[in-house]
Amino acid sequence: MGDQTIQGKHGASVPTIVGLITARGGSKGLPRKNVKPVADKPLIAWTIEAALHSEILSRLIVSTDDEEIAAVARQYHAEVPFIRPKELAQDNSPHTDVILHAVKWLQSDQGALPDYIMLLQPTSPCRTAQDIDNAGRIAIDGQAEAVFSVCTSPAHPYLCKRLSEDGTLVNFVPTPTGYLSRQSLPPAYALNGAIFLISCEMVLQKGFWERLRVLPYVMPPERSLDVDTKWDLFLVDAILRKHCVDSL
Repeated sequence: MGDQTIQGKHGASVPTIVGLITARGGSKGLPRKNVKPVADKPLIAWTIEAALHSEILSRLIVSTDDEEIAAVARQYHAEVPFIRPKELAQDNSPHTDVILHAVKWLQSDQGALPDYIMLLQPTSPCRTAQDIDNAGRIAIDGQAEAVFSVCTSPAHPYLCKRLSEDGTLVNFVPTPTGYLSRQSLPPAYALNGAIFLISCEMVLQKGFWERLRVLPYVMPPERSLDVDTKWDLFLVDAILRKHCVDSL
């Protein structure tokens, strides 16, 4: 991980980016998923290790309400400077409030506001340190309010359907007339949940999420898997085990 103050080519200070891993204890779909073993490590450890190998993050903190998750995070050398309030760890707790809580804590602890906060969800274990650095450089070079990671959408919006009131299939969104071959479809991207980098000034503004000018960081599908089910867990376990073997 980079130093707290990063210097540019001409001695100028480069914007600071703090990594934030959010991991609550409750999970209805896959209970205790953040500490479930994946390729012989707790799921959260893959994100911690990627962040600690980043060259662009000035600090890495974990926001959790759960003492076991906090202990695992510390074991893998992440900073857990506070236990998240229970009211911010419910099923319906907005992520925006969790980010805002962390930003306000950082402002108080550091005596100054970081330039950016980068949300790194532990459910994206295939994201790499290079992905983190690339997204950060896009923000710095483009003076962006935000950078979100995306991947090519597995289901193109023009091909998606919904059920109408009479139970028949209709287009989910208006589509061009005529036959739509896959080769003729315009590129479509989906948020993959791996990286949400946001200006801290924007975080402090109410309703920032809807008003952000967002630049994309495009990731390949194999690094965009998001763990939400047992099948997802099986897939990332197999992928990361193969990666570990290939890197020997």
